[in-house]
Amino acid sequence: MNDHVIGKETADRPVIALAMGDPCGISPELTARIASDPIVLEHAKLIVIGDRRIFDQGAEVAQLKPAMRTVSLAEAEAPSSEAVRFIDLGNLDPSQVERGVASLEGGEFASANFRQALDLAHRGLVDAVCFTPFNKKAMRYANPGYDDEIRFVAGAIGFSGRAREFNILDKVWNARVTSHIPLAEVSAAIDIPLILDELALTHACLIDAGHAAPRIAVAGLNPHAGDGGSFGMEEIDVIEPAVLEAKARGWDVEGPFPADTVFLRALKEGYHAVLTMYHDQGQIAMKMLGFDSGVTMLGGLPFPICTPAHGTAYDIAGQGRADIGASREAILLAARMARQIAQRRTATA
Repeated sequence: MNDHVIGKETADRPVIALAMGDPCGISPELTARIASDPIVLEHAKLIVIGDRRIFDQGAEVAQLKPAMRTVSLAEAEAPSSEAVRFIDLGNLDPSQVERGVASLEGGEFASANFRQALDLAHRGLVDAVCFTPFNKKAMRYANPGYDDEIRFVAGAIGFSGRAREFNILDKVWNARVTSHIPLAEVSAAIDIPLILDELALTHACLIDAGHAAPRIAVAGLNPHAGDGGSFGMEEIDVIEPAVLEAKARGWDVEGPFPADTVFLRALKEGYHAVLTMYHDQGQIAMKMLGFDSGVTMLGGLPFPICTPAHGTAYDIAGQGRADIGASREAILLAARMARQIAQRRTATA
């Protein structure tokens, strides 16, 4: 991967490629709100990618008129002082959009926009990538076998390393040992090396986000964290040994704690992240704590990738009711991580 050319010249305001997501939900409206938001534009420069006609529909729904110039791909690759630029792929006729319905056309649109954003980041021409929500059903229409964004990214940029999805609120992060697998397979999937890998990645991503001394709480798998083996042995045989090894490596890690109280402990005692053993063990808590402000971050990749943690909200598409909160936080997190990464590269150059 090349050096981040733009990032070097605008370290105070990283350049973020913002891919328009599913056009049948709130993504067009959210994209317009992001491109008009003074807080976002104070911290980042944007290159929005999609179809200008779809974007303009979103801006009309939001009752906004963003100050934004449409540029060619070649123009977008050059450094600029402009706060927002738009790459018009001309890839979706508005007449093909049926709000509130997942479609092949919607999946193809979101996929093409995301691939273009990833290409810019992979070539070092932007510092981070963000996207407004995708619809997984539509993405599967367009990409048979589609599982999640991490695998999509890996295929698009040829990445073979370890990456993981994090869910993030201002007060706490959620990392997880297993993700999109059946609950029946979780116990067999977790082992000491896997937990250590996830702790290492979580620790590194927290540092990239500006936490100089990350503190991580680890959840147990079983009720009451196994209650000394009464309700399962995973805590004794796997999770606690992993925590002890993490401590030996110098990381500030504690646990395993009962999953039903670990988030309360994290908030009260100032842990920066909770490592849970499976998807819903953390997702339920995080969405209860802040559904409208949660961010999903793909960690471990060559550049930050962030998106709001909520979905496409088909039920309110086109109504002008989309809340920018989580999307704004996604951009701000991506910008903060891009600055940290750029500073570290400068310090070690």
